[in-house]
Amino acid sequence: GGEQSGHILFLDDAVTGDGLLTAIRLLDVLVATGSELRELRAATIRQYPQVLQNVRIERGVSLDDADAVWAEVAAIEEELGTEGRVLLRPSGTEPLIRVMVESSQLETAQGYADRLCRVVESELGG
Repeated sequence: GGEQSGHILFLDDAVTGDGLLTAIRLLDVLVATGSELRELRAATIRQYPQVLQNVRIERGVSLDDADAVWAEVAAIEEELGTEGRVLLRPSGTEPLIRVMVESSQLETAQGYADRLCRVVESELGG
């Protein structure tokens, strides 16, 4: 797995991000494919616009029990298909749910993020 912040995880080898392991794995792929890095990037990575929003929630409420929220996530994921993704997670430091939506179009990602935030606010808002 990976993040925009640069954290890349290889859970078969380590449970934390490791820059040296990432570099070795990347070099292995370059050697195995005979490709240059710019060629590999162009062929494999599609960058999508990303919308990040925070929704304040009541302290002590759990995202795990928010069936309406998860139903909305499932509906949005179905509508997006392979053209985007949705991630919800509680903040580790504040009473917030972090909502992230990626889509091939910024307007689409923004619309889905707004829609999901309204449901989170309605179900868990504080």
